[in-house]
Amino acid sequence: MPVVVRGDQGVDIDEVTFLRGEAGTTGHGNSLPRSARQRIIRRAKVKRVTERRTYSYLGPAGTFTEAALDQVAEARGQEWRPVHNVGEALADVLEGRSHAAMIAIENSIEGGVSTTQDALATLPGLRIVGEYLVKVNFVLVAPRGTTLEDVTVIAAHPVAYAQCHGWLGEHLPNHAHVPAASNVASAIGVLDGSSPAQAAIAPPGIVQHYDVDVLASEIGDSTSAVTRFVLVTRTTMPPEPTGADKTSLIVELPDDHPGALLDMLEQFSTRGINLSLIESRPIGDALGRYRFVIDADGHVADERMADALLGIRRFSPRVVFLGSYPRADRKIVQYPDRYADEVFVEARDWLRGLITGEPEV
Repeated sequence: MPVVVRGDQGVDIDEVTFLRGEAGTTGHGNSLPRSARQRIIRRAKVKRVTERRTYSYLGPAGTFTEAALDQVAEARGQEWRPVHNVGEALADVLEGRSHAAMIAIENSIEGGVSTTQDALATLPGLRIVGEYLVKVNFVLVAPRGTTLEDVTVIAAHPVAYAQCHGWLGEHLPNHAHVPAASNVASAIGVLDGSSPAQAAIAPPGIVQHYDVDVLASEIGDSTSAVTRFVLVTRTTMPPEPTGADKTSLIVELPDDHPGALLDMLEQFSTRGINLSLIESRPIGDALGRYRFVIDADGHVADERMADALLGIRRFSPRVVFLGSYPRADRKIVQYPDRYADEVFVEARDWLRGLITGEPEV
């Protein structure tokens, strides 16, 4: 049954007409007595059908990705579908199994998540609609009765493993590493015997889901590590601008020549747009060919951003617009007055006047 939303209360217009007649409203225009309004709302609540949505995330339960998804208000109470990797999560969205997918895109220690960046560059029809930050720390866990001296092999997701090099080098300098599909999968493999490891690097929340001993806490090299996640849907209109927004793009250069990268960057700098991230990723068709993953401060609805995107589109053979969405930190974007929307509008009106022959004031 299709979901129908009618007004703020989901009210059926025919029902309003019926209740007006039932209430005998005359001489009051379109107003309804309070009792009739309450009856409309009660009936609307009974009639309203809520569509149950599915959200994909890197599982199983207890991962940092699950913690990010828990920040999405509209996802609470919906179906959460754990998957094994970013590709599977995005395929769920593209093929209609899920409404959206939560995926990691950047870490404050390791930088951009290359698998996510490459997937977003090559899979058409996706749009980022929100970003979420999760503070990252790790524990070393093992089956009950295991001691640190027993550990010679450690299971860990590669990104997590890279963030614990310092602690591991100091406390387990001779260990071997077995890659795992996720931070929680590393612990599951140790517990069920499918992994040769005696211990696993996992999120602190693992103890809420599995019977493990914590051999060491806070083993990450940085106490301020944060992972940035994005919520991805099929292509849709961007969320409304908030003044604290971010726009994500993937841009390819037209050719390899001195100043090519500068030419691209000037499209932003000449319009007062700050770039909070720019990373290169190999295109894969030839050695030395790269695309650039860009996060720019502002929204596509902002005049300065729209003008920059037009410049980028003229300049680049391929631009992937990933989305404009509210910043997770809600930090208002600052820019000089000369880049305000009204300045762009005034300049455009001035140019239109020149073209149409209007006298200059």
